[in-house]
Amino acid sequence: MKQRLAQIAIVVNDYDEAIRFYTKKLHFDLIEDTPLSETKRWVLIRPKGSRECCLLLAKATGEEQKSRVGNQTGGRVFLFLHTDNFDRDYNNLLDQKIEIVRQPQQEEYGTVAVFKDLYGNLWDLIEPSDQAK
Repeated sequence: MKQRLAQIAIVVNDYDEAIRFYTKKLHFDLIEDTPLSETKRWVLIRPKGSRECCLLLAKATGEEQKSRVGNQTGGRVFLFLHTDNFDRDYNNLLDQKIEIVRQPQQEEYGTVAVFKDLYGNLWDLIEPSDQAK
């Protein structure tokens, strides 16, 4: 038996602003942007160079979904972005004026910092140590 995660949905306020943030500020690749109706699109993004799981940008509809934008995990770190060059990507976060919640730290598993995306979701930026790879 073989299984894998294909997409993880992240609730956003607006497709285009989310695409701009992830592609222009985090340098993710836009994999697909397909209209499904007048108000709904199938939008997939993923980190540059990755062939793994994509993020599905899902526009919030209704008050309950809108209340979850930026807080899908109750304030815990939501997503974990691994990098092969922490300094490059951390400096990009600073250059893009992305809010850093926790400054870089060396942990047993690697170098890590916590940042917020445009909606306030918390992300770990991690360069895994050799042992954690």
